[in-house]
Amino acid sequence: MFLNLPTLLRHMVSIYFETLGCSINVSETESMKGLLAKYDFKIVEAPEDAFVIVVNICTVKGDNTALKTIRKLYEEFPDRKYIVAGCITKTIIQDIKKIIPEPSFISTHNIKEIVSVVEETINDNPISVIERSSDEKIGLPRIRKNPIIGIVPISSGCLGCCTYCSVRLIKGKLRSYSIQNITDEIKKDVQEGCKEIWLTSQDTGSYGKDIGTNLVNLLDEIVKIEGNFMIRVGMMNPNHALEMLDDLIKIYKNKKIFKFLHIPVQTGNNDILKLMKRDYGVEDFIKIVDGFRRNFERITIATDIIVGFPGETKEQLNDSVKLIEKTTPDVVNIARFNPRPGTEAAEIKQTLTGDELKDRTRLITQIFEWTAHNLNNKWIKWEGKVLIDAEGKEETSVGRNFAYKPIIVEGIYPVGTELNVKIIDSTKHYLIGEKIN
Repeated sequence: MFLNLPTLLRHMVSIYFETLGCSINVSETESMKGLLAKYDFKIVEAPEDAFVIVVNICTVKGDNTALKTIRKLYEEFPDRKYIVAGCITKTIIQDIKKIIPEPSFISTHNIKEIVSVVEETINDNPISVIERSSDEKIGLPRIRKNPIIGIVPISSGCLGCCTYCSVRLIKGKLRSYSIQNITDEIKKDVQEGCKEIWLTSQDTGSYGKDIGTNLVNLLDEIVKIEGNFMIRVGMMNPNHALEMLDDLIKIYKNKKIFKFLHIPVQTGNNDILKLMKRDYGVEDFIKIVDGFRRNFERITIATDIIVGFPGETKEQLNDSVKLIEKTTPDVVNIARFNPRPGTEAAEIKQTLTGDELKDRTRLITQIFEWTAHNLNNKWIKWEGKVLIDAEGKEETSVGRNFAYKPIIVEGIYPVGTELNVKIIDSTKHYLIGEKIN
């Protein structure tokens, strides 16, 4: 009865989104919401208020979180219509169908089809739209999660062939979007009040290699856009950063770019890097970090570490510990190795037990937390401008400074508020500031 719904009935169909994973998934949820709102569907903020529940999943690091979330929602709301979106593999489709009898599926490649998928689903005709598509996912209507943050995809897919990662299997080869389309999107975001622009992709460092340009050229055009906004550059792999290191450092000196660099090393041992098929060495990562630290007195360095890759010895794990101690990153995203179906690493025998993986993760975490707290202590007495971009806990607000450091400030301020603050204390994860005149 709902197929090809007139506007009057669409207003009656309420849709809730549960989003997992990275900023790309957040961006795609914003676009799907925007498309549905354009066609007069009602977007709600709680699953209990919804007729349709869309779960936008991430399976790059494993299916467990996605399956647990779907199972929890279905157990609590078994009478809703379900659509699973995002990074969908053949394996997880079968696992999801064991939880939900008749879900619909829409992959990351096909978010422009969300209106049709919703209409078919509520007409009791669950469908799967999961074919590869070359459509650009930019310039779409949006309902933003945060009104001052514009999340802008600059490409889809990647150039890597990492043995542990399923991104290439799911997303496909690199497809960079044009500089013109990206800058048009950012201009629109800034006009609509966005003060933070997040550039996102599977690897921002590979941007443009398929269309005869690069990330530096893109940034050079973005910083020319008029308006009061800052740019957060998303994750880039070391091999691509190294190729343009001097130019990258030069463009980073522009005041519109957050002094924030996310560069995943994954391990501190070159033999493991070769098994991972990462096209760089530990010395390359160190060179990049040293280059940025020499040029920026204060900069936030983020990296990723995988613990327990098959074959990793205690000595090789210790190389990762030494690398963290040597380079002292501000943020370390730590993940235990998780075999992804269809990847080369999934075929390598894992000799480590679950307890050994936990112990190794705990060791890396302890080393990182010690170095991170020491780094954050160096910010105490710093004074400067902070942009409030989130509500905190217990009558506080969360802001970011030029280095994208999270700063907790007492008091409730609307997002988008700019404050002058002084850092009075720190923890291993954030700074504590007080407002000054």
